[in-house]
Amino acid sequence: MKKRTKLIAAAAALPAAIAGLAAYLTAGRRGNASWSRLRGWRYAHRGYHNKPLVPENSIPAFAAAIEHGWGAELDVHLLKDGTLAVFHDSDLMRCTGTSGIIEDLTLDELRELRLEGTDKHVPLFDEVLELFEGRAPLIIELKPWNGNHRALARAVCRRLDTYRGDFCIESFDPRALAAVRRLRPEICRGQLAADFMGGSDEVKLPGYQKFLLSNLLMNFLSRPDFIAYRFEDRRKAVLRLLVSGGVQEVSWTIRSKEDLLKAEEDGSIPIFECFDPEN
Repeated sequence: MKKRTKLIAAAAALPAAIAGLAAYLTAGRRGNASWSRLRGWRYAHRGYHNKPLVPENSIPAFAAAIEHGWGAELDVHLLKDGTLAVFHDSDLMRCTGTSGIIEDLTLDELRELRLEGTDKHVPLFDEVLELFEGRAPLIIELKPWNGNHRALARAVCRRLDTYRGDFCIESFDPRALAAVRRLRPEICRGQLAADFMGGSDEVKLPGYQKFLLSNLLMNFLSRPDFIAYRFEDRRKAVLRLLVSGGVQEVSWTIRSKEDLLKAEEDGSIPIFECFDPEN
């Protein structure tokens, strides 16, 4: 009888234990000092691009965002010689028409490439920082490749040590954010995610990794200041729970003014593309 009573008591306590574990795994950080400078901005996704004339992640796209009074989201890769370049895919084909992986290039090889059939070059991280410094904030996405998350985080953090602009860092890879947490704990950092279990194909991952990231169960590694979640998936229960607890929400990628205004009404920071939110 005593054994049965103990089993019943253990079973009764199990839901609370599971809830406590989930809360620990998914918890974020609140109150970062950077929010006073990052909130209230709209962020152009990969700059304010206008294809085919103005490619994504190009200097003209970033300049256009600044001219309109917006911040920008961008993507950073680490080349094999230590160069930091602004480019979305690791695969070069979509945006340059060239086969290969950007992480395998040197600076000299990078300089030979042009974006999307134009005469625009692949920007260096330094070039984009110089453009934005003191003018508009940046959401900087770390794009690790083949296990280089620590090296990428280290290189980006070192470069940002001397940057005098406003910024935050985000990544789909919680290991990269954990490296930022260890290297520069004061930097505002965010976990990128979506409902990967519900059909979003933003990243190619095994099923168990999709489950962990969809439900933000790797937050214990990085303790993010914000969650950048796919706008169409933003009703995910774990996201709503974190936001209600004070963690900042960022919404990507918004493609209509209606959705942008809805996100802002709910207190989310919008990352948008393919339309002018002022019209």
